[in-house]
Amino acid sequence: MSALLDSPPFAERDESSLLAEMNALTRWHRAGCPEFGAMWPGDDDAASLEALPFVHVGVFKHLLLTTRGASHQRTLTSSSTSGASPSKITLDTRSSELQSASSLAILRHLVGPDLRPLLILDDVASLRRPGQLSARTAAAMSLRPLASQIHFVLDQTTSNPTLREGAVRDALAGHDELLVYGFTSVLWQAWGEGAGNKLKALLRGKTIHFVHSGGWKKLEALKVDRASFDAALLEGLSSASSVIDYYGLVEQVGVIFPLCSAGFRHAPLWAGVIVRDPFTLRALPDSPGMLQLMNTLAWGAPYHNVLTEDTGRLAPGPCPCGLTGLRFELLGRVPKAESRGCANV
Repeated sequence: MSALLDSPPFAERDESSLLAEMNALTRWHRAGCPEFGAMWPGDDDAASLEALPFVHVGVFKHLLLTTRGASHQRTLTSSSTSGASPSKITLDTRSSELQSASSLAILRHLVGPDLRPLLILDDVASLRRPGQLSARTAAAMSLRPLASQIHFVLDQTTSNPTLREGAVRDALAGHDELLVYGFTSVLWQAWGEGAGNKLKALLRGKTIHFVHSGGWKKLEALKVDRASFDAALLEGLSSASSVIDYYGLVEQVGVIFPLCSAGFRHAPLWAGVIVRDPFTLRALPDSPGMLQLMNTLAWGAPYHNVLTEDTGRLAPGPCPCGLTGLRFELLGRVPKAESRGCANV
């Protein structure tokens, strides 16, 4: 797997090799996780990706699954909407290393390998919760290997997300290029519409790569579309600047699906995507349905194959953006599905 993570992340892959790795992971989790073994008894390998055992995303809100034999470290929790239960995922040493390498390979492919200051739209206190790590913090820290220095620039003393402009000025000192990470709604409220004229003047001509994840529900309510969002962030910046929107699950941290210029999500080499009919669970090659996401990096608990409540459609054939490999459209949520907090789409 380490050799695969060193490869270009978006390329064609032989489905049989993915199936072999997924079958090996399934055997591992059946043997080491009693709950998973009870869900999917037996020991036969699947003959196809569609036949592999999976776990519905809702299970992780009610069970803290772990697999014996892995060195567990911390618990990753999703943010949750009011009244909703958060998902809880156990992190182990092996999976954490693989997942960090995954997000680094993908993001390096998109923004380049150069080190530059990283601005995180969060408060440094988010790192100080012993034994637990929020999905928001985990996503931000996936950019750490690309950072020459890290600045937490969100002022948490106000009721609305607000930039600490002094921290932004400090990060800019002597630098013409920055990385900025924030959840989609926070990035908009604190930076897209919240950055003052003085700060925008200071940023003029700089190269900034904005990386964001999370849902668009709040922005839909504010009548902010993707084009307006990107334009507000990129106003006055150099032409080399970019806005990178990626989709992922807290249940599969490190495996991210960036949005390309043609409007498709692209899966890395170490991941797989199936679309299922929400009523029959039949695999759909080219019709909308429920997304099922697979990855070969999950050893600490059986979150290697998760049926989500998000909807999408596979997009066969080459992509106009130039990236190869598996791609899909992300369409929304299953009707009446529980909101996913940070991850709702």
